[in-house]
Amino acid sequence: MSGVVVHLPRGTGGADGGEPGGDAVTLRLGPGEVARFGRGSAAVPVELVLDDPAISRLAGEIRVTQDHWQLTNYSAGHSYLVENPEGAGEYLRIPPRRVGAPIPFEFSRVVLPTRGDATVSFQVFAPDHVFLDPEATDVPWGNSTVTAYSLDETATYFLVLVALCEPRLRDQSRVAVPTTPQIVERLRGHVTCGTLTARAVSSHIDYLAEEKLRIAGPATGESGKGDRRNGKREEIVGLALRFGLVREEHLALLPPLTGAGGRERQGAS
Repeated sequence: MSGVVVHLPRGTGGADGGEPGGDAVTLRLGPGEVARFGRGSAAVPVELVLDDPAISRLAGEIRVTQDHWQLTNYSAGHSYLVENPEGAGEYLRIPPRRVGAPIPFEFSRVVLPTRGDATVSFQVFAPDHVFLDPEATDVPWGNSTVTAYSLDETATYFLVLVALCEPRLRDQSRVAVPTTPQIVERLRGHVTCGTLTARAVSSHIDYLAEEKLRIAGPATGESGKGDRRNGKREEIVGLALRFGLVREEHLALLPPLTGAGGRERQGAS
């Protein structure tokens, strides 16, 4: 599986044929597929409608190329920014009339200037970045083995995954998987996660399940929303531990344990 997911937040624009400023839009694009964005019109249809008079009818285009994507800026006068939300301020500036600029980020926020106080933006996720097997060294790229699950150990979602797996890695028993509030609290002391919210953690869990680990999720049946979310977390942890995607060495990525539980575990180690 390769491709990208494009997400336009609610109130930013809308889908082609929809109401401006309408509901959120999510597009899944495979290799070779294209999504165009701008104000659009009957003569210039676009897949993502961005509702601002400073944005061209056809402002730009996203084209998927295997595990990454390219951005074309059709504007004659405006540059666009592509920010990496997890890159500590890292961004690319795409100048006017630039065609097919390759975007290397797994998480991107495309930002367009407007006539108002706020910019217009949408997100692009490229979940299938390929990583070499850490055991494969000095092997030409074309002959190398790649990992079955594309996980970036520097990403926030990986910290969430390690925190989910932590109780079972430490206790080696079938203890309950942490809840979302417990994950927020566990990561609060991390240098990059001090402002992490429950909503963000839930989004990372959904991203892990749907895009990174390709877990279908438990059947809806008579289960409620809470049961389905618990089932999803159980599936994530089970798969991550079964295939060794998270191991004891990854616990060092988490903040030190504090309190009585932490002292007991550190004393036992």
